[in-house]
Amino acid sequence: MNKILRFFDLHQGEEKKEAVLENVVSNISFRGANAWILACAIVVASVGLNVNSTAVIIGAMLISPLMGPIVGAGFALGTFDFPLLKKSLKNLLIATLISLVVSFIYFLLSPFKEAQSELLARTSPNIYDVMIAIFGGLVGVIAITRVDKGNPIPGVAIATALMPPLCTAGYGLAIGNFSFFAGALFLYIINCVFICISTFVIVKYLRYPKTHYVDQQREKRITQSITIITIILVLPSVYFAYNLLQEKKYTNKVNQFVQQELSNKGYTVIYEKLEMNGNPKKLELAFLSKKFSKKEVESLQHSMETFGITNTTLVIHQDSLDLKSSILSEIDKRTAAVSEKDLTIRALNNELTKYQLANPQLDRDILVLFPELSSYSIGIQQHYSKKDSLANLVAFIYSTKTPLPQTQQEKLQQWLQNHFPKDSVEIIRK
Repeated sequence: MNKILRFFDLHQGEEKKEAVLENVVSNISFRGANAWILACAIVVASVGLNVNSTAVIIGAMLISPLMGPIVGAGFALGTFDFPLLKKSLKNLLIATLISLVVSFIYFLLSPFKEAQSELLARTSPNIYDVMIAIFGGLVGVIAITRVDKGNPIPGVAIATALMPPLCTAGYGLAIGNFSFFAGALFLYIINCVFICISTFVIVKYLRYPKTHYVDQQREKRITQSITIITIILVLPSVYFAYNLLQEKKYTNKVNQFVQQELSNKGYTVIYEKLEMNGNPKKLELAFLSKKFSKKEVESLQHSMETFGITNTTLVIHQDSLDLKSSILSEIDKRTAAVSEKDLTIRALNNELTKYQLANPQLDRDILVLFPELSSYSIGIQQHYSKKDSLANLVAFIYSTKTPLPQTQQEKLQQWLQNHFPKDSVEIIRK
């Protein structure tokens, strides 16, 4: 047993504590070169987020000095060093303001305001972000306390991702989207707090010496103050982590319900919105062609409870005007995140709800000839003029696990054209 414990002993290969503390203090300040490096890194990260380039974002995270004051605050809490804590928090605030101002100016001047996937990923923190911050912070501080620093620190800078949330917050301010700003800033604060707590844990485990003061009364007050600050950091953090975990469990239950009770039964969901802030919560759905009776909706509501989804109202949009209003409202909120192809497919799906074709023989033939299709919908999308006469545009929307080979696409096109010789056929893969 002792051999196993020695195998995991962090005291082996540990750098001298005085040298570690000196290194930590030297990386806290954001004046001169550090401020310029941070500002330039923020611009690089903002460009990466703007053009949706993961490689550029990673490069910016590697050159960012943001970890310094956060680790410094963790060491200050662990050693009861109040001056170091004040210096760390002051510099963290300076670094945060520099980052927000630079990213705000960049996105304000940038002609490209679209919210790419890399930006959107930083607007809604979840339990995985907490886990990354905790374990990334542990790896970072362990590496700092080693004689041989090794390779972990660049990886920690990438994994904990302090810079992208700050840039996203600046983007939210620049476009006036305060939900983006609040979500990204919340993610940044989560990362800062849990990295700080991880540092505090390792500092305590390695028994770094407590800072002593000449005035015993002052030392006692500082010790009490830092203990209170630590509790204030830890307790809300545990609460946030618990809430994010519960939120993840809840969304997983909703996804399972939609998949098993609706999608797996052949009902194509074209609109889904989950509101978690209300009481009760609300799940809004709309379908391509299925119309639910009042009794069926009540049955689905009861079924939700069997999945553990409680205190949630199920709303199914079936009126075309109501559905159109809801979808347009949602698209207005996420316009930048939705591609032109997605908008076209949604518009066609909305039209297909009204002009859905029902042909059992056609359904049977498609299943036999094209078994690769996991789901599909077919209907008259609109009327248009063709050689001074009216003809129909038949829209065939399908989904597959993998794209159809070119030969199969051509075969599907020809087969549908034979069934609708007077019409124009458009095939779209979801």
